[in-house]
This record gives sequence, C-alpha cells and structure tokens, in this order.
Amino acid sequence: MAKSTAVKSLAAVARLAGVSAMTVSRVLRNSPLVTAKTRKTVLNALKRSRYRPDPQIVRLMGVIRARKVRGIRSVIGFIRDDIPEDELHDLAYQYHSIANIRDYAARYGYLVEEFFLGRSGITPNRLGQILRSRGVEGIIVSPQSSRLMGAQFDYSPFAAATLGYGLPTVSVHRASTNMTQGILDATEELHRRGYSRVGLAITPWIDARSNYTYSGALLHYQQNVPANRRVPLLLFPENRISHGARVFLAWFKRHRPDAVITFDAYVPDWLTGELALGIPKDVGVVVHDWTPRMTTFAGIDHRRPHVAAAAVDLVVTQLMQNQCGVTEVPRQVLIPPRFVAGASIRNA
Repeated sequence: MAKSTAVKSLAAVARLAGVSAMTVSRVLRNSPLVTAKTRKTVLNALKRSRYRPDPQIVRLMGVIRARKVRGIRSVIGFIRDDIPEDELHDLAYQYHSIANIRDYAARYGYLVEEFFLGRSGITPNRLGQILRSRGVEGIIVSPQSSRLMGAQFDYSPFAAATLGYGLPTVSVHRASTNMTQGILDATEELHRRGYSRVGLAITPWIDARSNYTYSGALLHYQQNVPANRRVPLLLFPENRISHGARVFLAWFKRHRPDAVITFDAYVPDWLTGELALGIPKDVGVVVHDWTPRMTTFAGIDHRRPHVAAAAVDLVVTQLMQNQCGVTEVPRQVLIPPRFVAGASIRNA
C-alpha cells in the first residue's frame, strides 16, 4: 500500500471533508458556528490528511481576527467585591489596581470597565445579566471579600481569569505571584543580614489567597535551620488584623523572633509601642506585600503590574480562540516576586 502524504492546504482538507475552506478554518480555531456533526467530519479529514497548519500563518490570522472582532469584544470586565463591612476591607490588605489592567489591555485594543459584586445589592446572577446585555465577553475577577461572591458567578458565557487563589473552587485560568519564592528569598536575604530567628505573621486570608504558599515556604525554610531557631507560624485568629494585637504580642514575647515578615499596618506600631522595640535596631520588619508607597519598609514586591498583564493575556487568548467557561485544566501563571531592601532591616 502506498504511504499517504500530508496535504499542505486548507482547500485540500476541505475537499476531503466535503465542506468549504472557511468551515475548516472555523474548526481549527474552535468556532461555535460549526455544528458538532460537521466538526467531527472535518476533524476526521484533518487526521486522515495529516494536515499541519503553518504556525506563522495561524499567528497572523489571529491578529487579523482580533482586529475584526474588537467592535463586539471591546471591553474586558474587571469584577471586584464591594461589601464595605467585610473583614477584608482593611487598610492592611492590598489589591490589584485597575490602572495596571487597563494599561496592558489597551495594547490589545480593549477597554476595561469595573463591575462590583455586592454594590447596591448586585448579585452574581444579576451581574452576569448586566455583562451579557453590554456585550462583555471577557472578565477578570479579583476576590476581595470573605463571602467569596465570585464563586457563585456563572462563568460559562465568559472568557475568564482570576487573580490569585482567592476562588479555589472555580476552575478558570489564574495569574498570581509565586510566594513560595517570595518567602524563601526574604528569609535568605534576612539571614544574609545577620537575622537568625525569622517569624511569619499573617492572616488566614493571605495564606489562602496564595494557595498556602506562605505557610508551605516557611515550613520548607524551617527544615534547613536548627530547631532552636525555628519560630512557629502565627496565623491571626481572624482576618481583621486590628483585632490581633493581643495574639501577636503573646506570640512575639514567647518566641522572640529577631525579624518578622508581616503587614505594614498595625504590627510595626505594636512592636514600637507596646513592646518599645526599635526597628530595625531590635527587630527587623519585612512587609509581606510591599508597594511603592511603603518607602520606609523592606518587603516582597508582588509585581502586580506583571500579574495583571498575565491575567489580560489569559483572557485575550481565550477570546481569540473563541473559548469560554470553566476548564478541566486551567492555566496558572506564576510571576516571580522581587525583594526590596529598606530601612526596616539592617544593612547587608
């Protein structure tokens, strides 16, 4: 039997399947305009013909299609929770700036509009209706409430991504900071500066939002130091950090860390006020979630602009490929953090 050879054109595949070249093109880009029966016929023809698309042509056609559809896919929705009394609405918590998302989305030609779950009684179901009525097909979800309203949202009509691991039960693509690397980099830097008893004091939400990489990284670090230098993790009993003074002070007095990775709010005041310690003379402080406004602190920069860019990439890729809804195997993009030196720790 003669060995079959691969065909090199969509037209040849189309003739084999008995459809148009446009139909074959739609199947290759997973277009919803093709019926299941036709899709199966074309996929069988593709398999028999051993057709392999030219990746450079595919990339170029993706750009052209993206320009054509901007009129109906011009807006990406940025969804936040807005529940003022929620325990996560505290000045110690940092969230993603819509400015970063807008700046990067503009490179693709998309605008970004904010939507708020919980504001004025907006439920997940109602918000879904609003988005569909406005023709919004791509969304980025930023969980900012312990009620996890985003977990109740119907993602099936949307190309979606979420920021961090605040929605663990929702199987959509996500972008986050690699806080395993962040904690390990911070402990290494503190050791280089002469600190030997490093403690970590965070809330349950912070650990959960990172997929428990804070606590996991701390345990890994502790396996590499002598037992008498290991400071147990402090998870505050609740997410309202302002209520945690008594627990923090008891933990600190008992275990005496010489450096603490923690929040820029509340904790430094407890150290300098209640304990009368000097920073960094008596204790070093590293902010677990550093931002440029924290000019007097060392910290771990989560590089949120890069996380935002990754989330936009995930949504736009789905839009270009006509994909939507939850997925069995979501893509997870981890951005490497950056350690920032500051006046709250000793000089190297």
